[in-house]
Amino acid sequence: MTPSPFRHLGLKLLSVLLGVMLWMVVAGEETVVRGLRIPLELQQFPAGLELESEPPSTVDVRVRGSSGALGRLTSTDVVAVIDLRGVHAGRRLFPLMPEQVRAPFGVEIVQVTPPTVVLVFEPSATKKVPVAPTVDGRPAAGFLIGKVTVEPSTVEIIGPESAVKQATEALTEQISVAGARELVRETVKVGMADASLRLKTSRPVVVDVQIVPAPVERTVHSLPVHLKNLAANLTAQSNPLTVDVGLRGSREEMSRIRFEDVNAFIDLAGLGTGEYSLPVHADVARDAGVTRIDPPLVQVRITFGKN
Repeated sequence: MTPSPFRHLGLKLLSVLLGVMLWMVVAGEETVVRGLRIPLELQQFPAGLELESEPPSTVDVRVRGSSGALGRLTSTDVVAVIDLRGVHAGRRLFPLMPEQVRAPFGVEIVQVTPPTVVLVFEPSATKKVPVAPTVDGRPAAGFLIGKVTVEPSTVEIIGPESAVKQATEALTEQISVAGARELVRETVKVGMADASLRLKTSRPVVVDVQIVPAPVERTVHSLPVHLKNLAANLTAQSNPLTVDVGLRGSREEMSRIRFEDVNAFIDLAGLGTGEYSLPVHADVARDAGVTRIDPPLVQVRITFGKN
């Protein structure tokens, strides 16, 4: 049976009419040129390579089309694409032609800026680096920051070979110890200061910051100065005869120190008769440190006679 050209004649006439009207609308629109900033995509990134620095994320294009078509464009409708398939390590140039820009029907790419993108590729490398905790703030009055530990203490990083070689540590988020009187424990994120580096496995770490009592200072007054190692046929006299000794230690140890636990002395080994200005030394029997001796120098007179 031969199809009749007049079958569904009304629908055919309506289609022709709509096509003519659409053509008239499009033909009547003004053709314009517009500048756009569009995203740049890197496709088929080669395994085992890293970019030496951050690539450009956008490029500028000039597009031509009807005012209606360009007015309907969104930021994702036009995308520039660089195909990295088969790329090797080194400095590579990638021309950006209009044909490498995806655009909707009716939108023509006139120009791409920059016309060439330079990318430097390096072999990928990994390394373990220590985690350096970032502690912020001051503990409560009378307390100090003690030992700081991190678990795990190292992380594995990955990135361009040259940057990995230079990396010395990974950093944590800040751990605040402001006003603390006891152990501060926080679970924090870890990252790299160099944007070209990243963690091979992203995971948090646990940081323990010990808060310990600050050392206490105490002064022992009027300690007699002992003269040591004086030759048998000599006698010696110091001026002054006593000194004050400053000590520092834990509150518990400082409360236990007695007068006789501290010994101030001058070493006279090898000295003959005469007058000398000599330094005073001090020993402490308990776990405390000597911070000062006042006066630090004492006048000593050595003469012949029985010691």
